[in-house]
Amino acid sequence: MIQSRKISCILVIFLAVACLFAAGCTGTDDGDKSPPGTTDEKSISIGYVLWDSEIASTNVINQVFERAGYDVTLMAVDAAPLYQGLAKGEFDFTVSSWLPRTHQAYMEEFGDQVDEVAINMNGTRIGLVVPTYVTIDSIEEMNGVRDRFDGEIVGVEPGAGIMSATEEAIEEYDLDYELVPSSSAGMASALRKAVQDEEWIVVTGWTPHWKFARWDLKYLEDPKGIYGGEEHVATLARQGLAEDDPEAYGILQRFHWTPEDMESVMLDIDSGMSETEAANKWLDTHPDQVDAWLGKA
Repeated sequence: MIQSRKISCILVIFLAVACLFAAGCTGTDDGDKSPPGTTDEKSISIGYVLWDSEIASTNVINQVFERAGYDVTLMAVDAAPLYQGLAKGEFDFTVSSWLPRTHQAYMEEFGDQVDEVAINMNGTRIGLVVPTYVTIDSIEEMNGVRDRFDGEIVGVEPGAGIMSATEEAIEEYDLDYELVPSSSAGMASALRKAVQDEEWIVVTGWTPHWKFARWDLKYLEDPKGIYGGEEHVATLARQGLAEDDPEAYGILQRFHWTPEDMESVMLDIDSGMSETEAANKWLDTHPDQVDAWLGKA
């Protein structure tokens, strides 16, 4: 009998310990982690084109979101994949949409599949750019000085909106020139060398860009209006972002700055500062504007 009671006591103690252990594993106390499959971490992904201007703006908005507590993923793509990816929801937003002329073709194809959130910059433009020591002022004069330019227009990435506009300009002005594809960096490098040697060069250009702060440059007049007038840069988001993340969408609605702001970041990057350092330098010197974007002002 005594032996039986001992065994019963041992079983009761064992069962009590087991129950306590099980209760501890259920996570019913206030300090428990979220259930599997859920997280409190905020994340956002940004698509952008590899123009110096968009490298600057994307790194600035990247740092804004990091200061808001987001884990940010950057995705560098060409112009066509930028719009395709956004339409498919492969990333959340871009601040790199140049409208109405530069990216017109992409908006015509994908505009009804993306959300045009806001204008983030006014006062932009595109066109053909030359150093001010070049003695012509209009695209219509280019054929008369073809040899001075070696019959070439130095371009950027194939597929960029400014490249298609320049192909149209060559046709409409009947220019005896070849449009030479390059990259934003390659175009700037060719311009740098030409200016240093005071040689003639014509490049595909846009404002804002640090080259205008670095050298004396001018746009060639465009009487036919091929490059359009003043443009703006728009923020586009994937459809559904406003509902999925109202905080992020609010930041995007408030994000707006000037060409001069962007050029200062671009110039710091060109002078050797890292993209992150240049972006944070600008943010640190404009705290009120940052607070306004974050909705704190």
